[in-house]
Amino acid sequence: MTNITCIGKSDVGTVRPNNEDAFLILPERGVVTVADGMGGHASGEVASRTFVDTIREVFDRVEEPSGQETVDLTREAYRLANERILKQAGENPGHQGMGCTAEVMVFSRDTFVVGHVGDSRTYRFRQRELRQVTRDHTVVQEQLDHGLITPEEVRRHPHRHIISRAVGMGDSLAVDLVRGKCLPGDLFLLCSDGLYDMVEDDSIREVLSLPLNLERKAERLIESAKEGGGHDNITVVLAEVRSTQ
Repeated sequence: MTNITCIGKSDVGTVRPNNEDAFLILPERGVVTVADGMGGHASGEVASRTFVDTIREVFDRVEEPSGQETVDLTREAYRLANERILKQAGENPGHQGMGCTAEVMVFSRDTFVVGHVGDSRTYRFRQRELRQVTRDHTVVQEQLDHGLITPEEVRRHPHRHIISRAVGMGDSLAVDLVRGKCLPGDLFLLCSDGLYDMVEDDSIREVLSLPLNLERKAERLIESAKEGGGHDNITVVLAEVRSTQ
């Protein structure tokens, strides 16, 4: 299994009264996840917590899954979480419309699998270069893909937070799966939109380049988001690859 060092931090931000984000780190399973809940009256908290609890349950089933088993477990985790969130919303009128965006990253030997739904993100920082691994499931991203708007217009677009896909949005759920190789020294960042909405990618790269431990880097990222306005909950998970085998 890939040897990783992980840290996670979450902050309510400067505006929201409660934190609807959740994260989970299972270093012994090589699994990290971030979920950003949506829905009023604490429903978002229920959705994000349901998601991370489901991830824990599913990945506890197999001690060292193969590459294909990792993909299958990731799909199963999203399917089951989607089913459970819909069931809770159907049984409790106060939770109608709840759901979450979610990132799941699983390390196995010298490879990784990322499951992605919504507008939370996964980044890879390698040799001082930051690359977004996932593609946002938003209306604005679709407009960008079709050349209707420019990248500069995305950040200030009034509809940039309208998502086109989320866990708990419907009976069927399409999950993006990204597979790749990881190298010793790679640093992966999973985050909710509360981070990148407030902090430009260049500033994220600068923080990750600093000679700090993972905990301080996570804290600095959250501090930067709050200094930028902190309009949403902010969650950061960092996973550094120490060695592969």
